[in-house]
Amino acid sequence: MPASKTPTPAAVSLDDKIGQMILAGFRGMKLDPGNSILADIRERHIGGVVLFDYDVPSRSPVRNIESPSQVKDLTAALQEASPDPLLIAVDQEGGKISRLKEKFGFPATVSQESLGTSVDIVATRKSAEDTAKTLAECGFNINFSPVVDLNVNPENPVIGGRERSFSADPSVVTEHALEVIKAHHACGILTTLKHFPGHGSSKDDSHLGFVDVTETWTRKELEPYEKIIAAGLCDSVMTAHIFNSKLDPSLPATLSCRTIGGLLRDELHFDGVVISDDMQMKAISARYGFEDAILLAIGAGVDILAFANNSIFDPEVAASAIGIIRKALHDGRIGPERIDRSYTRILRLKAQLGKGIIRRAGPIYPSSLTSSR
Repeated sequence: MPASKTPTPAAVSLDDKIGQMILAGFRGMKLDPGNSILADIRERHIGGVVLFDYDVPSRSPVRNIESPSQVKDLTAALQEASPDPLLIAVDQEGGKISRLKEKFGFPATVSQESLGTSVDIVATRKSAEDTAKTLAECGFNINFSPVVDLNVNPENPVIGGRERSFSADPSVVTEHALEVIKAHHACGILTTLKHFPGHGSSKDDSHLGFVDVTETWTRKELEPYEKIIAAGLCDSVMTAHIFNSKLDPSLPATLSCRTIGGLLRDELHFDGVVISDDMQMKAISARYGFEDAILLAIGAGVDILAFANNSIFDPEVAASAIGIIRKALHDGRIGPERIDRSYTRILRLKAQLGKGIIRRAGPIYPSSLTSSR
């Protein structure tokens, strides 16, 4: 993305800063003039979009992904429509969680569990390089990967049961995750560690409802985050919608100031972008009102609110969320300085796209993209 497209904080209205805090899913294999996402991008200046291969609400394989050339055209049209650099995201973890599937003409992938079990770091590096190159060729600039949840409960229906964790050993998870991140950075792709503070010990799926890990979670699940953040290689962190009374006696991680502001920001010293998991998942939507969830997440320290629009579909979700935030500002429930903090982090993240991914950890691959942070 050309650096000239990157706005400066002083030149941006408060409304546009709010828009940058929204990432939304949408329907469409191409960008038709009547698609509601166009208004979200052009008029509301939303900060990002996420693409899926399958439309869950309609139980249809027709969503955003059909072929490599079609995806490349779609991402180019999305980026062209945006007045600001647009984050174009996908969940391309490998194995069962791959939106760019072999049946659509994309390269085959393997799961993180398979890579971690093989203990072959070269295989992980090669797999990540292939994935990153595919994403770059298709116009994506951020992957919601790697998963750094520990495989504490292999029967976990959303992590272990879907082969999404490298290992139960935090050192193995960290080693493999670092290779994934480095490979993506070498191709100019941002990455996202998920699901903070750790979803691997859960017995339930937060897509479907309330998940309590109070009795199963341990602090060793923080180790991959701690080490990757300390290495200067963490672009963004995605929160989990899990409840842990030992961390916060009343709120799940996504809505918890103690978990995000206290644990992630203060204790682990992460001042980068925090992205929520899908705010429409039932762990949040079934227990909290739409407005309350948004304001609690922002109060907790979330910078980008993700609305995947793929558990329910609401073409007005971005407009509604922005309206809620704008009203909260007007009423004094949120201060403009809180929006500015998130906007500054988002701007800093997007600036990496204009000049290549650079980190203070030093060279990661022989590439003009590497430098000191």
